[in-house]
Formats: sequence, structure tokens, C-alpha cells
Amino acid sequence: MTNATPNKNIGCVVTECKFHAGNEDYCTLNQIHVSKHEATAKSIECTDCASFEAEQKSSCCSR
Repeated sequence: MTNATPNKNIGCVVTECKFHAGNEDYCTLNQIHVSKHEATAKSIECTDCASFEAEQKSSCCSR
């Protein structure tokens, strides 16, 4: 977490992200970028928060 001020306009439950507000389920960024990985996003599974950056302590997705 780089900034301790939660942005009440951006809810977030991804505690592994360095921008998560810690004790509150909000992002600390002023704005986020949402990306899609399909030509046409037809469901939530086709989108991602492209502003996500993993906390250093996280080892998610490593083999």
C-alpha cells in the first residue's frame, strides 16, 4: 500500500494489490484503468483492473 487514503469512489477487495487501502475495501489510487482481454467484453470475466500491482510479499501465481 503506497497511499493510506482510501478513494471511496473505487471499491476493491484485492488485498494483494499494493494500492488496496488496508483495513478498508477501497483502492487508494485517484483513478484506475480497466482493460479487457477479448475483442468484445461480454462478461465480468473478460475485464481486469490494469492498475493492479502486486504487493512485494505476495507470491500468487508462481509455480
